[in-house]
Amino acid sequence: MNRNILIIDDEPSILQSLSGVLGDEGYKVITAPNATDGIALLKKQQPDLVLLDIWMPNVDGLAALNEIKQQGIETPVVMMSGHGTVETAVKATKLGAYDFIEKPVELDRLLLLIRNALSTRDLIQENKILKGQLGGRRPLIAESAQMKQIAELIKRVAPTSGSVLITGENGTGKEVVAKTIHALSNRFKKPFIEVNCAAIPEELIESELFGHEKGAFTGAIQLRRGRFDLADEGTLFLDEIGDMSLKTQAKILRILQEQKFERVGGHDTHSVDVRVIAATNKDLKQEMGRGSFREDLYFRLNVVRIHIPPLRERKEDVDALATSFLREFSALHLKKHRELSKDARDLLAKHSWPGNVRELRNLIERLVILQGDDDSPISGGEIKPHLGDVAFAPGLSETLDNEGAKGAVALSTGKSLKDAKTVFEREYIVQALKENDWNVSKTAQVLGIERSYLHRRMKSFGIESEE
Repeated sequence: MNRNILIIDDEPSILQSLSGVLGDEGYKVITAPNATDGIALLKKQQPDLVLLDIWMPNVDGLAALNEIKQQGIETPVVMMSGHGTVETAVKATKLGAYDFIEKPVELDRLLLLIRNALSTRDLIQENKILKGQLGGRRPLIAESAQMKQIAELIKRVAPTSGSVLITGENGTGKEVVAKTIHALSNRFKKPFIEVNCAAIPEELIESELFGHEKGAFTGAIQLRRGRFDLADEGTLFLDEIGDMSLKTQAKILRILQEQKFERVGGHDTHSVDVRVIAATNKDLKQEMGRGSFREDLYFRLNVVRIHIPPLRERKEDVDALATSFLREFSALHLKKHRELSKDARDLLAKHSWPGNVRELRNLIERLVILQGDDDSPISGGEIKPHLGDVAFAPGLSETLDNEGAKGAVALSTGKSLKDAKTVFEREYIVQALKENDWNVSKTAQVLGIERSYLHRRMKSFGIESEE
């Protein structure tokens, strides 16, 4: 991958000579004759390294370096000066310069310094990426035959660059599978970038995916890199791909075919090397039949398909998942370990888990928080009040109290079973929204469902948010 170097110097001869040398070394060089233009180019072009002269008219190099660091720009800066002193070099280092080199520039030393600066930058970025992946990736639990088959499939597909389509109900662990594929791939040191296609408004999705140029639309006050750009050489996870508009689908198809894109409001073509993993809880073949999903995009994404069965169909995983979550949340909230009693494990094994793995995870965290002072194993009696048969309301992991249950029965009198279920679910959602001050995000989290799914249910029931 070509590296971009920005040279800021008021001497045309320096700009010309350094541009020629660095260009011959394979670097892409951008130049600016003063600090003001240089900082503007730095924000727009986002180079990998800056060579900054200290002695310049109007705004000098030290003032420019200070402004760069004040704005939180992490690009390494190498200072240059023909009148360098120890005091100047120390001051530049304190302001955040990577290093200092005197003019006339010794080319061999400069090239070595540039290589070291870029290597340090890469190590810092890799460290941040790895820390984020280690902190955010949960292990893939595979005790059931179905999940063991999926684990084997992941091992085969991970080292390749083939697109993967992950399907399954909400809460089954599609994101965990996607992160596992990335972690086992040759791209594991590069970014794993997530996009929830259902959570981004239609008018902003293109800017989020492809970025935008300054002035592309109202509010676009500076250049912004999109998710495809950020995921270069890594993995882009498109969650809930079935909720993406046909217009955006067409652009996604093009970038998958050509690995090229243009930012919103821009004309330059940018090349990327991105592996795409997509996920959906929808039946995309049905969506194609309705005309809401492109057939060509489906076949482009569906190189390898991984279907994750709901938790009710792989009960062998329940105990292992519960144990893993208990260990995680005990360490997080209690700083001590709690266990599950046999009757608690039996109760968990019998539950239908309409909210899938997410429901189980939320339940274990709730139990750890509410029963944290007790050192004895969590019993079935402690779990039972938090479980209920809510299979008719997918994703809901709690039941109404006795008074609420009686109300639901009263509401259902004289109605068909289907109508009664609908009435109950609507009242249940309204009650949950009220208890969470009509905060949709918080309510979705409490209920153990996706925010987008809650929005769709609210819309279908004619429930208007008071946010």
